[in-house]
Amino acid sequence: MYWMEFLTVALVHLLAVASPGPDFAVVVRESVTRGQRSGSWTAIGVGSGILLHVSYSLLGIGLIVSQSIVLFNLFKWLAAGYLFYLGFQALRARPVGVGDLPPSGAGAPHSHRRAFMLGFVTNGLNPKATLFFLSLFTVVIDPHTPLAVQAGYGLYLAFATGVWFCLVAWLFSRERVRAGFARMGHWFDRVTGAVLIGLGIRLAASEIA
Repeated sequence: MYWMEFLTVALVHLLAVASPGPDFAVVVRESVTRGQRSGSWTAIGVGSGILLHVSYSLLGIGLIVSQSIVLFNLFKWLAAGYLFYLGFQALRARPVGVGDLPPSGAGAPHSHRRAFMLGFVTNGLNPKATLFFLSLFTVVIDPHTPLAVQAGYGLYLAFATGVWFCLVAWLFSRERVRAGFARMGHWFDRVTGAVLIGLGIRLAASEIA
């Protein structure tokens, strides 16, 4: 009964998640610098962040945020500040040798938790994601669709996002890519940093549509 609605949701989400943004940038950076395992944990964090957006969309809190200039601006500046922080950190990157790169997945015991939180916070503090899911749950999804079915959509969106970025992590953690990163990685980091800062500036200048 709800298959057509689900397919529409899946298609809209696919187009959105495939578009490069802060989530893509941090997953790629974690993958090429720390290996597939760290990149995958970042991807799982991004997917888990989707559940946050789904939860408040189902509760109607997203509607309140979208209609309140004060709340929207507070959320927007928190997100922009976080992007600035990530961007300036990336701009400080220095050249490394192939032998200086850790083996894929290596790191301190707490690195997995840190990678997860990096992905979760990056996705969670994204007001564009807030407005995307608000639109999805108010325009694309019929308000008469049972909450249980809508929650099922949300679980799929979180799972699909996590799988997509795990594939991104796998690709960008391949040894050939990592060897290239050893030669050019500091420039990639700096470009990524500039992109993140640019996204932060664009976000800070945005207004409620």
